[in-house]
Parts: sequence; structure tokens; C-alpha cells
Amino acid sequence: MSLPQRVRLVEVGPRDGLQNEARPIDVADKIRLVDELTRAGLGYIEVGSFVSPKWVPQMAGSADVFAGIQRKDGVTYAALAPNLRGFEDALSAGVKEVAVFAAASESFSRRNINCSISESLDRFLPIMEAARLHGIQVRGYVSCVLGCPYEGAVSPKQVAAVANELFAMGCYEVSLGDTIGTGTPGTTRELFNEVAGQIPRSKLAGHFHDTYGQALANIYASLLEGIQVFDSSVAGLGGCPYAKGATGNVATEDVLYMLMGLGIDTGVDLDALIAAGQRISDVLGRPNGSRVAKARLSG
Repeated sequence: MSLPQRVRLVEVGPRDGLQNEARPIDVADKIRLVDELTRAGLGYIEVGSFVSPKWVPQMAGSADVFAGIQRKDGVTYAALAPNLRGFEDALSAGVKEVAVFAAASESFSRRNINCSISESLDRFLPIMEAARLHGIQVRGYVSCVLGCPYEGAVSPKQVAAVANELFAMGCYEVSLGDTIGTGTPGTTRELFNEVAGQIPRSKLAGHFHDTYGQALANIYASLLEGIQVFDSSVAGLGGCPYAKGATGNVATEDVLYMLMGLGIDTGVDLDALIAAGQRISDVLGRPNGSRVAKARLSG
């Protein structure tokens, strides 16, 4: 299969990235990050999460972030809304698109969100109904698609079943997440081949963590499978609190550099992206997780 001419990048740094940081982050710093990502040309930014601050303290203030960002026409500013209360809070904050997530592993589901896969999917039904009423789009995530910290390997058929449930209930797109970063190009292609038997490839996305250094190779393998949407995190922010040693999402800068080298258009400015990533890394007092950024900034 030939490579696509254009790829859509879903920037998850402000949500999936920052939610795992140990130190508190000011709302002003979050707003600045989102605004800089907008100016860099990203067309989809996951800004925050409407969950209980008791469970995810770093996502406190998400409504204030949405109130403070400078929205640009044509850019999607999304939020995670794991339950109906979260959806209602997101709606009040003016959010036009939300995301829900389920796991492909029973053990991960129970330890992460305290319920079975089936129960988690049932929880989304009222969200989907409310979203339809209010004209809100819903994106679905499936985690642990290429491995689970508790169960090890995960069957592609199991992933396909969960993804298909999300798609059937109304998620316009389903992102398949290698949460612990153990996937390889071969297992990635096998996974997309299986899931694409039930869901069109144009409705699937890839979400790769770089724990084992395989994320870019897995994205390339996904491109060969006709996947054209990828989640990534500026400066490689993030991790997974339930997966020992898991690093952040693949760095947006590194994905962009590879795509540029392949002649694939994204509409994103690499220099502006590097500047945004370095600024938030400085705020957090942590090294920049993007190899491209480190190479460019060291020169």
C-alpha cells in the first residue's frame, strides 16, 4: 500500500502528557502551551480532562484552560470525558468534541477505572446519547492494544471487539493505543489488519508510546496499513502511571520530522513546535523528550 499524502496529527500533550506530571502546573502555563500549539499549526489539540481532581489532580482547572485559550477557526479543542458528569462539565466549558476510553485488557480496565470492559462501555451510552442531542462529536480510545502490564500480550481479536463496540455506539474515530509501548511493526500491522476487518481504516488512528523505542517504526508500519491519523505529544510528555517504566507518547516533533522526510503534509511548523515543547519542558523542569528537538537545540 502506498503512503498517504497527508496525515492528521492529534496533539495529546496538554492532556495525556501533563496528567502524568508529578508537579502542579499553572493554568496560565497550560493556556500558553495550547495557544503555542495552535500557532504551530496543529489542527486537533486535546486540551484537558473533565475527571475528578481526586483521581487526576493535574487536570484540575480544565474549564479555566478552555475559558482562557485563543480558539482558532478550524482547530478542534477536545477534552476527555469519562462519564456523564464529565461530559456535562465539558459542555458547560464550551467543548465541541470529547473523547472516551476503554481498555482491551480486563485487568487494566479493572485497575485503571475500577470496572470491567463491558461495564465501561455501558457507562458511555448516556454520554453518546447526550452528545447526539448537543451535536458533540465523540472520539474513542482503546488502550493496551499491543500489550498489558498485567496480562502481557493482548489478542487483536479482543482489540477489534472493543473498538467495534465504540464505533457502533457512535464514535466517529477510534484510536488504538499501545499504552505500554511494547508493540513492534509486525504486531502493529497485524493489529490494524484485524481491526480493519470491522472498521474502515479511514476511521482508525494510532497512539504509540515509545517505551521500547518502537513508536516511529510502528507509525511507519501503520502508514503502510493505510492509517492517516496519529496521536502524539509535544516534547514526548506523559507516561502511564499503571505501566512501570512506560515513557510518554511519541514526541510530536519526532513524528513530524519523519513525516516531512517522507513528503507527507501535516500543516505543522516544526520550528514553532520545537519552541513550544522546549518552553513547557523548562516549566516542568524536565528534559525535552523529543530527539529532534534536542538535536536542533544543541546546534
